[in-house]
Amino acid sequence: MLGHNSRKQAGKRVLDRVENGIIRSRFAYHHQRNSPAMRADYINPFVTAVANTFQTMVGCETRRQALARKTGSSSRHEISGIIGLSGNVVGTVVLNLSRELALHAAATMLMTNATRIDESVLDAVGELTNMIAGAAKGRLDDYQLSISLPTVIIGRDHQIRFPSNVQPHFVPFETDWGPLTLEVGLTAVAEPAFAALD
Repeated sequence: MLGHNSRKQAGKRVLDRVENGIIRSRFAYHHQRNSPAMRADYINPFVTAVANTFQTMVGCETRRQALARKTGSSSRHEISGIIGLSGNVVGTVVLNLSRELALHAAATMLMTNATRIDESVLDAVGELTNMIAGAAKGRLDDYQLSISLPTVIIGRDHQIRFPSNVQPHFVPFETDWGPLTLEVGLTAVAEPAFAALD
């Protein structure tokens, strides 16, 4: 499996490390240990952003399927764009694309004929992931979010493990170019504990 960092990471988030093909997300923040069901207002902005970004940037209509909780760490498709979020909520968002969709989308964005997965295709996937996260962030102003720079990985059956305190959900989409899956795992940051003053 080939790992690809599309840009150097920035900010306090300690981004993914790769161990035996497993992407492990870590964060330099104190947050809740429980894994409650995610709130709809965490997920819906990303669902909307996927549809709008693919329609606007590459002229591709997406057809949303049913939301479900993710169990296990295996990815459905071969290419994943990963981005971290921090603020009043923390977590990870993954744009998981089939090879066919990634090639078509990159070819449209780059106005060239993309026939194999190379650096330019991976960069295009990273840019799509970044645009989707940025658009969703604009709808989540109350959470004062910052987003990391994207990481893109490729490989059959690659695994992405969310932080242990996060219950990720996924939304499959169908397109005329192939399937994609949006994975979102966010949790609220725990309020800091302060000693009482006399």
